[in-house]
Amino acid sequence: MVEASPVKFYFAKYFFLGFGVLQWLVFVTILIAFPFTAKSFFAALIFFTLGMLFLFIFNIIADKIRRVAVGKNKIVVIEGDRNIRFEWPEVKSLKVVPFFNLYKLKIRGKKGTIYFFPSHNIDPAFGLLTKEAARMDPIVEKKKKEFGIK
Repeated sequence: MVEASPVKFYFAKYFFLGFGVLQWLVFVTILIAFPFTAKSFFAALIFFTLGMLFLFIFNIIADKIRRVAVGKNKIVVIEGDRNIRFEWPEVKSLKVVPFFNLYKLKIRGKKGTIYFFPSHNIDPAFGLLTKEAARMDPIVEKKKKEFGIK
């Protein structure tokens, strides 16, 4: 079983939360440290709005990014103390998401998609990961062909 680095996973999952809280700290600092003028209030309002936007993005993304271990016979979705095991025939589709170095996984009979990081870096073309340049992990590529997964 091969999974991506937990550091990469946690950084991607909680980046928007940390950045949103940082924006709110700047908002509070502006309100406390500077005299109350229209200009300082407008600047503080901008940071408050950016913080809300980043927290909204975090709420959308946090549920979809998961830790996944890929093996020859199964895919295991790691959720804290629970491990949910799926066999390769249960996989509906598995695709590379261009520009983000992610896999997009859909399971038969389950709603929604799961996004996860590959176990190694996908080779980008000139610094950008395009659909044509994206190569999958050899295990994933082999199983996709074997089971006819999209």
